[in-house]
Amino acid sequence: MEERRGPARVPAWFGDFTRNLPDRPLRLGCRKSHLARAYANRVISDLRLAVPGLRIELVEIITSGDRHKGDLSELGGKGLFMKEIDKALTIGEIDAAMHCMKDVPGDVPLPSGLVFAAYLQRDDVRDCIVWREGSKYAHIDDLPSAARLGTSSVRRKAQILRHRPDLQVERFRGNVVPRIARLDESDLEGLVLSCGGVHQVGMGHRVGQVLDRDQMCPAVGAGVIGVQCRKSDEGMVKLLQLIDHAETRIHVTAERAMLHGLQGHCNSPIAGHCHTTEDGQLSL
Repeated sequence: MEERRGPARVPAWFGDFTRNLPDRPLRLGCRKSHLARAYANRVISDLRLAVPGLRIELVEIITSGDRHKGDLSELGGKGLFMKEIDKALTIGEIDAAMHCMKDVPGDVPLPSGLVFAAYLQRDDVRDCIVWREGSKYAHIDDLPSAARLGTSSVRRKAQILRHRPDLQVERFRGNVVPRIARLDESDLEGLVLSCGGVHQVGMGHRVGQVLDRDQMCPAVGAGVIGVQCRKSDEGMVKLLQLIDHAETRIHVTAERAMLHGLQGHCNSPIAGHCHTTEDGQLSL
């Protein structure tokens, strides 16, 4: 993985802008979960590195997707992770919003007036298997026929069954930390989760088998944090552009163009990963 670079150099005009910021902390909204909090803190860290002394308040919002425990398709798909956050941003309750780009739907337009002004440099895109505490297995190929794995992703389910059609793959939703706790109390052998996400919440010691991209093509937008704000808030747009990672923006834009062209939704087993080859070409 490419070594993470620091934010862009602060331009000369920015001193005048910071003097005109509101006399309160900037409000960054995110989902209320261990993982969202970890990613939001990365956004805050990058912003404070770019603009020392910048005051930022984290606003955690419980979304419909977090409250609903069934299939997301029953209530409208992945957009349920954004609905309340988008509303808070639109009406000015928050100044910016952090989203995991893999949770941003590709089959519906983004709310009018909002823009992703920054994409942070991409994290690990790979998936991994977290084994149940005490499981005797260490590799998916070691599992016996009819062994049970859990995932909330149709993309992961489709690719697991392509490799091991004899396994049982069952829906197992929830935030990362409580989901792993529930795994240890279940009779599932393991869960398929985001490798980067498991590490972000301090559970890296639970990563069992890491699945390379040939085994498990990543989700569109995997490992990418997007930061959204109102288009009309020119100062906030310029502030967020200081932490935008240009290459990640190109890659995630290409992936989402593919997702949009295929009209992919939360029940579509669509995967896609864009990267730049050694000769400078885009490969998707």
